[in-house]
This record gives sequence, C-alpha cells and structure tokens, in this order.
Amino acid sequence: MAGDDGSSAGAGGRRGGTEDEVQIQIAGSSKPKTSSTNETATQSSPTKHWHWWLMIVLNIFFLIAGQTASTLLGRFYYNQGGNSKWMSTFVQTAGFPVLFIALYLFHSKSTQTATTSPETSGTKITLIYIALGLIIAADDLMYSYGLLYLPVSTYSLICASQLAFNAVFSYFLNAQKFTALIFNSVVLLTFSAALLGVDEDSQGTNGLSHGKYILGFVLTLGASAAYSLILSLMQVTFEKVIKRETFSVVLNMQIYTALVATIASLIGLFASGEWKILEGEMHAFGSGKLSYVMTLLWTAISWQIASVGVAGLIFVVSSLFSNVISTLALPIIPVFAVIFFHDKMDGVKIIAMLMAIWGFISYGYQLYVNDKKARKTSVSVEESS
Repeated sequence: MAGDDGSSAGAGGRRGGTEDEVQIQIAGSSKPKTSSTNETATQSSPTKHWHWWLMIVLNIFFLIAGQTASTLLGRFYYNQGGNSKWMSTFVQTAGFPVLFIALYLFHSKSTQTATTSPETSGTKITLIYIALGLIIAADDLMYSYGLLYLPVSTYSLICASQLAFNAVFSYFLNAQKFTALIFNSVVLLTFSAALLGVDEDSQGTNGLSHGKYILGFVLTLGASAAYSLILSLMQVTFEKVIKRETFSVVLNMQIYTALVATIASLIGLFASGEWKILEGEMHAFGSGKLSYVMTLLWTAISWQIASVGVAGLIFVVSSLFSNVISTLALPIIPVFAVIFFHDKMDGVKIIAMLMAIWGFISYGYQLYVNDKKARKTSVSVEESS
C-alpha cells in the first residue's frame, strides 16, 4: 500500500498455501515482491485483475453510502431533540456485531484465524487493537461535539482538513509517493469541501455562543487529525504486523477496534451521567420514540458500513486513497440534505460537487495508469521466462 500511487500497482490477487481462500494483492504494496514468474503471471490474470477493481468499487460504495447516511442521521438526531454526545459517540461503533455476518461469509475453512500469521504475536495485535480502539473512541467523541456545535457546512469544511493531515501522515508513516495526479486530487477535494463552509459561514452558527463555536471548531480539527492518524496506523498494521491479504483481515480489524471503542464509549456514557437523561430524551424526541430507536439503530449500522469501506480501501489501495473517497462524500452530503432537510442548493454547492468529482477522477486515473504499468511489466516478465 505504501507508495502505491507513484509506483506500479499490483492489480491482481493470489492464492497462498491452499485453494480455499482468495487473497488480494495490495496495490503498490511496500512489502517485498516475489520474483517468481509463475506467481507474477497469476497475479496479473484477468480474473484477479477485475477482482481487485471490484473490491475498490464495492468499498467506495460502502464508504460513500455509509458516511452520507450516518452524517444525515446524526444531524436528524440533533434536530429532533437528541443531545447526548456520548450516545452519539457510542452509536458510531456499536453496530459492529452486524459485521460478524460478513465475517462468516468470508471465513476460510483452511484458516484458523484471519488476523494473525506465524510472525504475528497475539499480544502485539491485541495491544494494537486496544490502542486503535481508544483513539477511535476519542475521535468519535470529538466529531460528536463538532456536529452539535457547528453548522453542517462548516463541519464539512473542517473535516476536509483530514485529507491534508493524511497526506502528511502517509508521507512519513506509509512512504506514500506523490504524483502530479495525486497532488491535483488532494487539492481539488480539499477546496471542494472548503467551498461549502465559505458558502454558508455567513449564516451564523444557529444561535450558539461564540465559545461553543470555538470549541466545536477545535475539536473537529483535532478529530480530523486523529482520523488521519488512525488511517495511516491501520495501513502500517496491515503491512508490517498482520501481513495477511484477505478481506477477513479487514473485517477483524474493524470488529475488534470497534469493540474497544464501544466499551470506552459506554464507560463514558455512564461516567458522565448522560445515561440518566436518555429515557427523557427518547420521550421528548420530535418524531416519536420509535423514530428515536430506529435513528440510533440505523446510524450505528451506517457507520459500520462506512468503516468497512474505509478499512477495505486502506487494505486494497492506501490510507490516502481511503481519505480521498471520504472527502469526496463531503460535497455529496448537501445534495441529500436538500432532499431530506430542504436545505438550499446554490451554485457554490454545485461547483464544489463538480470539483470533488474532478478530484476523484484524477486519483482514479492514477490508479489506472499504475495498474496498466503493472500488467505490462508482468507480461514482459512472462514472455522473457
């Protein structure tokens, strides 16, 4: 994954050890490449090539759909009278049990555990999951405060900074190489989301005090930095620690870190005393008690769908590309806000959305170029053997 976009991308997959579990070649992985001609030919086979692209498309869909739905539901929760920051934090990871269904579907009979290898210590991976889970819990809490104290457009503007943070972390932690196309993509997507904040900042902060606005700004900025760090650390874990190339690895990463984050959020919910107001909050919810429960339920499920997309794109491509797609979703959210919340759609929002699409196409074309180079290289090796 590291350096994936400045070097040749391995677009195929490979089978390792048995015939039961399909493994995916990580694009441009920084791990040492095998010199085996047969394995190179296998990696570049048409079936594995399209399987790699299918994984990218599916994870993009999961990330955009999940992030859009969860953000809109989070706004709906606050609009209808919800006010618990810890509950909002809790639902961002509490839906992880639904991932056991997907884990069962991707389970390999030939593999006893999908997240460990002979080189991986159980203690080491456990400590990594705990550390990442705690960072995720803190990150979710900061995002919850930001969504409560800031207008959605300003919130999106600050969230766009995560791409810049991730570019820095990817360079130092993941040896990410930058090409003109990648730089163009990062700049366009950052400016695209920034336009949303410029467009609506003049409308004020919905009556909130200046102090709460500043708090929301600082916490959202901190959350964006933490989120970018999480993505880069996940990539390092996939490459340097887990060293397994199966989709079940992605699911296990999400399940166990979400479990830790959920426990931390639950402790925070009770320690803060917010659990005492939940019953009254449910009865006072604008659209009714059933709507309150369903809002929290589907918010939790939506966040897990998005998280699978995030981890999947880190696994298949890189943490930077995962963040590019996450940023791409920011200008898309206002479109659905127009439909469901009757927000106004003006020219600035349309321009922001077009810039986001342009930035996405720029990065996608870089992947295509890398993939094409990789296939030409593998064919040349096969012909010379």
